[in-house]
Amino acid sequence: MANQLFNVGRNCRVVLVYNGSRIDLPTVTGFQSQQQTTQLTSKPLNDEPVFYDVPNGWRGTFTVQRDGGGLDNLMIAIEAGFWDAGTMLLGTVYQYVTEVDGTLSTYEYVGASLRQPEAGNFQSENIVSQRLEFTARRRNKIS
Repeated sequence: MANQLFNVGRNCRVVLVYNGSRIDLPTVTGFQSQQQTTQLTSKPLNDEPVFYDVPNGWRGTFTVQRDGGGLDNLMIAIEAGFWDAGTMLLGTVYQYVTEVDGTLSTYEYVGASLRQPEAGNFQSENIVSQRLEFTARRRNKIS
């Protein structure tokens, strides 16, 4: 018998591994991902058009509550690695979903390039939120 009827946001947690180390993310308040495709179109002269969607990686977003400098320090290290040594390291995002039947599904987004479009808006009596976006080569199901 199912434990619940549908997934809710609390059924998901995410972990970031970057440069071989687990990055302790602040309190994650949101996560979403989308498959990217390149659409190809064949337009035969004697038939209807045919469409193909070619897999072209994944994109995703973390929304986090800033409760430490860990995410800021990671982004500074990524930027310093590029400017100081020309390195462009990639990470892996792991997503753990507790399914409605109680089983655990694990997905990995490999070859993830990171960017931080929102480092935080600091205002009196407000929680500071940050946003981290990634683009990954591929999404794999581990379990």
